[in-house]
Amino acid sequence: METVIRKGRKEDMPAVLELIKELAAFEKEPDAVITTVETLEKEGFGKNPLFHVFVAEVDGKIEGMALVYYRFSTWKGRTLHLEDLIVKEEKRGTGLGNALYKKVLEFAREQGLKRVEWVVLDWNKHAIDFYERSGANVLKDWYTVQMDEDGIIKYVETNS
Repeated sequence: METVIRKGRKEDMPAVLELIKELAAFEKEPDAVITTVETLEKEGFGKNPLFHVFVAEVDGKIEGMALVYYRFSTWKGRTLHLEDLIVKEEKRGTGLGNALYKKVLEFAREQGLKRVEWVVLDWNKHAIDFYERSGANVLKDWYTVQMDEDGIIKYVETNS
């Protein structure tokens, strides 16, 4: 079994999208994904790519991925956000997730970044335990805040 962790390529985006959909199903949001292969190709591989993706290949087949992008912290400067890290269910427990996680942290270190951050669902005990064992701080006093497209439109129209 040959395992390779590498930078994703444009032609990997169909497999990456399937992994994104698998993650959405795991997170009990199977119908939430509206992104397309075309969107991933355009936004990740254009003149100014919005994200980087790393893939885990086993015997030439993509079995996992980690997608990251830069953020800016007024306290720390440029940081890295880990949006998604997913390994196909049948490959979990094989070390692929750890290898992708390590690749993300190596990338951050190579870039001279001061912080990597991400969000984990409070019910995903396995992931939380893994992150804590790795030395990450799981912050319990911050809330993730989001506003969806409908909320944006409504707010802007109401407050114009």
